[in-house]
Formats: sequence, C-alpha cells, structure tokens
Amino acid sequence: MSPELLGEKIREICLKLASEGKLGELETAEVPSADKIAVKRPKNSAFGTWATPIAMQLASKAKLPALDVAALIAERLKSIKGIGDAQVAGKGFVNITLTPESANRVVEEILDEKGKFGRNDHLKGITINLEYVSANPTGPIHIGGARWAAIGDSLSRILTANGAKVVREYYFNDHGKQIDRFARSLMAWANGEPTPEDGYKGAYIGEIASQVIEQAKEEGVDILSLPNVEGEGGQLEEFRKRAVPMMFDEIKDSLHDFGSDFDVWFHEQSLHDSGSTQRAIDVLRQKGDIYEKDGATWFASTKYGDDKDRVIIKSDGNLTYFAPDVAYYFDKRHREKDPADVAIYMLGADHSGYIGRLMSVCAAYGDEPQKALQVLLGQMVTVSSDGKPVRMSKRAGTVVTLEDLVDAVGVDAARYALERSSYNQSIDIDLALLSSHSNDNPIYYVQYAHARCCSVEGMAKDMGMDGSKADLSLLDTPLDERLVSMLALYPSVVQAAGDLREPHRIAHYLEDLAGCFHAWYGVERVIPAHLSEEEKAKGGKELEIDKAPSPERADARLKLTEAVKQVIENGLGLLGVSAPKVM
Repeated sequence: MSPELLGEKIREICLKLASEGKLGELETAEVPSADKIAVKRPKNSAFGTWATPIAMQLASKAKLPALDVAALIAERLKSIKGIGDAQVAGKGFVNITLTPESANRVVEEILDEKGKFGRNDHLKGITINLEYVSANPTGPIHIGGARWAAIGDSLSRILTANGAKVVREYYFNDHGKQIDRFARSLMAWANGEPTPEDGYKGAYIGEIASQVIEQAKEEGVDILSLPNVEGEGGQLEEFRKRAVPMMFDEIKDSLHDFGSDFDVWFHEQSLHDSGSTQRAIDVLRQKGDIYEKDGATWFASTKYGDDKDRVIIKSDGNLTYFAPDVAYYFDKRHREKDPADVAIYMLGADHSGYIGRLMSVCAAYGDEPQKALQVLLGQMVTVSSDGKPVRMSKRAGTVVTLEDLVDAVGVDAARYALERSSYNQSIDIDLALLSSHSNDNPIYYVQYAHARCCSVEGMAKDMGMDGSKADLSLLDTPLDERLVSMLALYPSVVQAAGDLREPHRIAHYLEDLAGCFHAWYGVERVIPAHLSEEEKAKGGKELEIDKAPSPERADARLKLTEAVKQVIENGLGLLGVSAPKVM
C-alpha cells in the first residue's frame, strides 16, 4: 500500500468520523485533501511502515486532544485490509504497520508499470509554458545558463510525468543594444581594432568573425571592403545579420548535445515585427491602466502591487525594455497554439527586483500572480577542482561555459551536479569529485546501484533463476521492509518535485534509494553462496538465510532487485541522466 493510497484511506476515515460527530467541532469541509495528508516513513522502522501526524493537524479545529483524535483514527485504520496494526505514538502520531503482502505489492506494481511507475495525472489538462536559459545570442552558454538548461529540462520532464502539457521555450533577446555591442565587437576584431569598451571578448569573437567573413566571401561579398560604418551597406549590419544566426545555431547545438531541447524558440524581434507589443499595450489602455505623463506613456503598475509605475514608451517615442516583457507575457497566455495556463520564468538571481513588476502585469491582465505566473530565481554556480577555482575558459575568456563543463566531466555528471541542489542555493561544482569513481561522487553512487542491479540479474540468469513465481511475502527482514518502503515513496516524490518545482528532490531520493539498496545488498544475498560445513555449523539458520537463501527467498529478492533497478532508471530519466548497465 502506497503512502498516496494511505492518505486517501486516512481522509475517508476522517470524513466519516467528522460526519458522525466524533471529531468535536471539526467540519467535513475542514478535512484536508489526500495529497495534503502527510504519510512518511518513520526514522525507526520498529515504529511501523508509515506514520502520519494528521491527528495533530486536526486537533485544534476539533478542539480535542491530539491523542484522542489519533486513537480514533488508529482504531479505524486497523480494520482496513492490508494494515496489520496502527498505534498512537508521541504527541499524536499514528504509526501504521502494513501486512507483508500489502507492503510488498509495490514491487509487483513497479514491475507491471515499468517506465510508467511514478507517473500520474495530477496536472492533467494544464498547459505549462516553461521558459529557461534564454541567454542573449552574443556568446556561448555560460555555467549559469548550463544550470538552467539542466534544471529546466528536468523540471519539464517531471511536470510531464505529473500529467501536464509542457511547452519548453527559449526566449532570444535579439532586439536591442547587446546585439549592437556584439556586432561592433566582431567588426573591431576583423579590422584589427581594440574591442569596444562595452564589447564582448574571448576567442569565440574571432571564431565567429572569421566564419562570417568566410560565409560572405562564398556569397561574393567582401565584408572588409565595405564601409566601416553603421546602417545598411556597412560592415556593422553585415556582421549583425550573419553573426546572430550563427550564434543562435551554436547555442542550439550546445543545448541539444546537453540533452536540453526546446519546443519553441521565441524571438523578441517578432513582438515588434508583428505588432504584438502595441496590441498588448492597447489592451492595458482599454482597461484604464495606461496614462500619459511628461511626454511618456506609463503603465499604472502600482494598482497591482508594484512599488512604482513603469514607463512603457519613452518621451522620444522609443519603447522601454519593459514594453516587450509586457507583450511577451500577454503572448504566452493568448497565443493561438498552446496558450499557457501557467507561465514559469526561470531567471537569474540578479532579476529579483523584477518580480514585482512582472506580477503586476499578470494581475493587470486579470490573472492570479504566483499561480498563472511563477518566477524561479537561480543562484550562482562556481567551478573548482580539489578545492581550487578552475581557470576561466580559453574560448569565452571571462566565464566557464557549458562546453567546458561537459568536456571536463561528461553530460551525465554535469547535469546531475547542476540538478541535485535547489536552484535557489549557490553551488560549487568540484570537477575532481565528479570525475572520481567513488561513493563520495553522488552520480557514480546512484548509477553504480543501477549497474549492480543489472549485474545481479545477469548472474541470476546464468544460474537459471527468473523470479517469475516469486513469493514476495518472503521479503520479511527489516532491510527488506526498509527497501520496499523506499520504493513506495517514489510516486509521492515525483508529485512533490512537480508541485514545488524542485527537481533536486528526485536526485536526493535516488541517493537515499541507492544507499538503502547498497546496505541491503551487503547483507541480503540474492545469488546463493556456497556454504562450507563449518560455516553452516557456526552460522546456523540465520547465516543460511543471509548467505544461502532458499530458492524461494532468492527469487523474491531477485524481484526486489529488478524493482530497484526500474525505479532508479525512471528517476534518472526524469533528470535526463543515463542508467548504465555496466560501470
């Protein structure tokens, strides 16, 4: 019996008790939904299979002692098939012990559902627009963008596993001064001139400039013979129109190689070319949220919680940077194909001051802030090796890039290292650790657990074992029960990771599961060992069970091993990380 099913059973009991008037002043409407009822594994398995604090949640509303509420719930739980016992503990916990048959049924579920185990329809019918990375097309993806590439792709997989339709979107900021600075930097390099003070540096500038010159030459255009001026027919425009698409393609290729692909590549320029920006402003004007002051056009964002009103169109007639942001949100919610029910922006920590104005835009269009629009802020990433900072990239000059990280440790280790910590925490990635084959390396620790499962299956096959008729009630040792309980937690972890937008929960769960499996494997043998007569005499029945299990018990453990392998594979899949069979 899974914690999700237990939550439903506990809710049914609480509703029944409330309707019978046995929970004091508690009304049935005050009983939380099943997904809000905590069912967790006790720290000490001697206390039971699962534990819930629901009685303490309800006691204040019922105006009854938590111990009395817990006793009522425990008594009803004992009558449910599959529950062996339910006891009150502490200040009002209910400890629940499942029958071996009920507890072990999760193994059968995993092997029946295979890759679908852990998936649900929790978010079915919801379209989520998830925008991440969105780096300017002026250079390679840096390490901060790499973090968003890993976390964003993983979150999209997790939300999909929860039933949502996810639109992965990359926003190209290809309209504005940063593109001009990029083009001027290329032109300066090509003409042997110093990089402009506000320009871009690094070997990649020379690479792109050379590619642009070569491409133009193949088309019969000698860029360096053109006037060294801005505007149509000059070098600057030629570099701009050729280099930006090249940088786009390089960014796309890098992300694809990293396992992070997108459904929509949205260009800021399209908002201006299509008139979307003006249409979005007109909608606000019709709502009475636009006014004129000092020759400029303002959005009355303070009406919706912002700290000050925002200029949309400057007095010189040019749009502010904020104007396309307003149009972009409106476009996400009202576009013809896959309009977003929820728009999630994944931004850098330096955008923290931007959240208030974005939420005011959301509210102005009649949407609910923090629900229709959600903003996730990612913190800094540093890279070291054996505790020493890694030197900057040869190619990018001032930053460590996505390619640098992948070249150093590979895609799997790079993604896992970026995903296993909460995005709102600063992290330091130790390249030496991630390259090591040791239990201190978290990705190696998890992948090795999967490879070990595969090895056990191979040995079992060679011995003629298949576990097809395994009696799972024989999974009855404390370590068996602990490992089975860990497997049963997986679906709730997937749901929580999606609801809370926290992919790192999957990584932490996999590390716990791998640790539980390694400890179990060190004691509970799957493949029978040959015992000498002396060992049999010394060890007795206990040693036989551990080292030379009966064929029936060995088959049950083989099934458990297969279930562990499947759940690790499913979890790593949500992180976009491979599950190797051999290491």
